Amino acid sequence: MPVFRRHLPLRTPADSPQQPSVRVPFAPLWWAALLCAAPALAQPSAALRAADPATPATAVTVPVMRPTAPAQPLGLPNDIERARAIWQQANQRVAEFPRGHIDILRWEAQNRASTPAPEATASTAPTLDAAEAVRISLRHRPALLAHAGMSEPERAEVQRAYVAHVQAVHGAWVEAVTARHSLRLMSDALSAASTGVALGQRMVLAGNWSQAKLLREQVQEAATQQAAAQAQQAHTSANEQLARLLGLWDSDTMTSLLQRLPASLPALPEQVTPGPGISPADVEAAALRSHPTLAWQLTEARRQLAAVPPERLAAWHQAVDAALKTDPKAGQDAPWAAPQINNLPLLRDHALERAVRAESALLQAAAERRSMAREAWSQLQAQHASARHAQEVVSPLQTTLEQETLLRYNGMLQSTWDLLAQARERLLALDAAHQARRDFWLAHSAWQALLAGGDYQSPGTPSARSGGASTAPKGH
Repeated sequence: MPVFRRHLPLRTPADSPQQPSVRVPFAPLWWAALLCAAPALAQPSAALRAADPATPATAVTVPVMRPTAPAQPLGLPNDIERARAIWQQANQRVAEFPRGHIDILRWEAQNRASTPAPEATASTAPTLDAAEAVRISLRHRPALLAHAGMSEPERAEVQRAYVAHVQAVHGAWVEAVTARHSLRLMSDALSAASTGVALGQRMVLAGNWSQAKLLREQVQEAATQQAAAQAQQAHTSANEQLARLLGLWDSDTMTSLLQRLPASLPALPEQVTPGPGISPADVEAAALRSHPTLAWQLTEARRQLAAVPPERLAAWHQAVDAALKTDPKAGQDAPWAAPQINNLPLLRDHALERAVRAESALLQAAAERRSMAREAWSQLQAQHASARHAQEVVSPLQTTLEQETLLRYNGMLQSTWDLLAQARERLLALDAAHQARRDFWLAHSAWQALLAGGDYQSPGTPSARSGGASTAPKGH
């Protein structure tokens, strides 16, 4: 018979006689641990400070582009002699500069600067790449870390969650770098549009332009300003999305860390390959091997199918085929009526039911995995070809066209506004090439996630596909 020991309380009731104190051997160790932990308790953790509303925060100033009213029509003098004097003065002013109007604005901008602009100091901090971003994001995510003693289903769930998180961080990092690059290009395009408006105002004042031509330049400036404002919003949203995934709650820390982002995305590879040791004909097999639970499902399906006689499986398939036959008299309503199996002995065979369900789950998971592999590999090749075309064909053409426009401008065959318009088109072509490079690296991240055991999300879908998750067995 087991012996039950009664644990007496350390403190005696108040009405009991006073007992001599008893030394507990582990008490000094417990108090020592408490004293050692006291400094840690005095300094709240980052999570406690982040969740405390009383924690002071630095106000983040986000540059917001306010809509500006277009310049009002310039008041021209009514006196013909005064108008002629203004016209002569403006044209003499242009003649003093070799490039005409555009050099006037540059000279005035240089002379308006009362103090020289501070030189940009080179940052000694290392560049924040995608790998470091993943390491920072994992510091406060213990659920994504595997540990000893986990079962195979538990380890598979952790692996799939980890792959999904890494892909999300990679995507946020790519979007943040792209938004930063696009904002810089849109700011340059806005500067060119503003220059065109400023020159147009001078032309109207000199009597060489009509108000209609100036209004067209102002419309172009307003559209470019709207695009720059959208680029600023995309830049802020991309930074905040990355900060959320990294667990950054302090605005100062976030700002200093995001300043370490590279100026542009990595260069495109010369050729795109499935991966080390993987040939293009082996992409489906590689995706199947990387699935965290598909091998277990295959073993389970084989075991369940082996426990059922072949004639029972044949009878089940015949019953299914009979149920799927369409009655010609049913007409168009037949596809919307669920097929029905009336063979009760087959339906009451539990071993057959388990085998059929295991086979169905395995087939669905394998079919989805193979489809994901084909689509992900196809998207990776297509995005690589599109990015290479934008980088090696479209952008050089726009650059060459801008140089040709500059030569014609120097030869007085094209106007300053033609040169500014071509500069804007070149900036837009550079932005489009960088966007295409972004799409490639997102497709590359999706392909790597698939090879690591994750699911593939088609471009444009609002949420990730369930893939084999719905049919994967759960651990007990």
